[in-house]
Formats: sequence, structure tokens, C-alpha cells
Amino acid sequence: MTVRTRFAPSPNGPLHLGHAYAAVIAHDLARARGGEFLLRIEDIDAARSRADLVEEILADLAWLGLEWHGPVVFQSERLASYAAAGDRLRAMGLLYPCRCTRAEVLAAAREIGPDGPVYPGTCRNRAVDPDGAAWRLDMAAAIRLAGPLEWEDEIAGIQRADPAPFGDAVLLRKEAPASYHLAATLDDAADGVTLVTRGRDLFAASHVHRLLQALLGLPVPVWHHHGLLVEPDGRKLAKRRGSPSLADRRRSGEDGRALVDALRAACFPAGISLGPGVESGT
Repeated sequence: MTVRTRFAPSPNGPLHLGHAYAAVIAHDLARARGGEFLLRIEDIDAARSRADLVEEILADLAWLGLEWHGPVVFQSERLASYAAAGDRLRAMGLLYPCRCTRAEVLAAAREIGPDGPVYPGTCRNRAVDPDGAAWRLDMAAAIRLAGPLEWEDEIAGIQRADPAPFGDAVLLRKEAPASYHLAATLDDAADGVTLVTRGRDLFAASHVHRLLQALLGLPVPVWHHHGLLVEPDGRKLAKRRGSPSLADRRRSGEDGRALVDALRAACFPAGISLGPGVESGT
């Protein structure tokens, strides 16, 4: 079986060094195994996605010397697949409409999960107008239907799937056609991705994605959750905090291929370090 990885940035801000590190890992793991490295643009958040940043992403990757296999894939071209998956889950009795605001969820939540305040199920047994509502996964019902599940991370080993801490996660949003959980899971299956590489900050999300794969009859990849580049205070690099962009480095005349060589050798700029990775074991 051909190993296939992907880099899947969102065009809602410029790429930074952390993105470069993630792209290099996905690229190099595929190439070292004689596989394919794909590029997917996650652009379904219409309010934040910018077409000009897509061109910047392509220019940044070319500057880094990273080449991808086949045409660039855009999430915005796959809206029908997200809707179809939602219809299927609704037919299984696993989705319910919710009109709670973020403020209402925060006020009613009794615990904090991997995605933030855990939804307490306010709308689960209510008559809710579905028009314009978000659709949540009835997590308890989904877990009962799927039964015990496992998934494998190349670094941490075999994991027992435990999506329950997420609570009734939103899968179809009011402001976007699908949540990250649903869209990424469906897209990786559609693209034939066999090795999902991403930062350890998304390790917990893989429990939900494994559940969705079981519910929708999707192939199960292997995961590879790598460490994150972090600031001196331990926080990961982030677009919203103004981490220096690759585009600025590129326009300043910096050598992109030399930067990639440094990342491969774990030689990071002053003030940047590689945070801890995930631990092994179940």
C-alpha cells in the first residue's frame, strides 16, 4: 500500500515556522517511504478564508522546496460530501439540532474537555427548529453503537478510543458547512491518506475521528502526532499572536531550503524550541 500523507493549512492567516515544521514532517515521512505527499486547503470557513492567502501558501511551500503529488485539493469543493455524511448520521439517530450560543454553553458547562467547555446536552431532548441550527453528535449513543475501538499512533502506540471527554461535539455548524472533526475525517478518507501527521495538540481529536470512521465505514489510517514549535513561554506558535510569517522571511531574501535543512536538523531560531511530544502507551 502506498503511504500517503497530507499538509492541510487554512487560508485564514499567513503560514509561520510551525506550519513549515509540520509540512516538512508530512513531506519527509512520505518521501522516505516511497509515498505521496498531498496538499489540501481547508477553506470552508468563508468568513475567514482569503483567496490571496492560498497563493501565499503555494509560494511559501515552493520557497521551502516542498513538492506535493497531484492537484491541490480544496475543502470548499467537497461540501456535498459533508452534507451527505450529516444526512447519514441523522438517519442513524446520532445527530440533533442545537441553537445554544457559545455564551450559553459556557454558562451551563460543568466540565472542561479537549475542545473547551463540555456541552451539557441542553438541546438533546428538546424540540429545536433545525433551520440554521448546529448539529451535535449524541456522543453516548454513538459510542454505544460503535463499540470498543482502537487506533494507532506511530509515536504513542496503540490507543483505546475515548471520545467521551468531548461531549456532544458539533459536526455541522451554523457558520460553516462542517466542523474540523467531520471535514478532516471525511477528507482524509477521500484523499486516501494512510498516515495522518499533525501536532500533538490534536492528539485527543483523533479519538473522535476514529469514532466517526467507525460510524461512517471509513478506512482507518495510522496517526503520527509530532511535537510543536513553541515560544519561550511554552505556547505554540500561532498566527493570531503574530508569529513571524514565512512570507515575510521569503520576501526578506532568506533561503527557504536552508530553513528546511535547519528544521530537519532541529536547529530552531533563538527563542523557539520543540515542545514535548506525546507519550507512549495506551
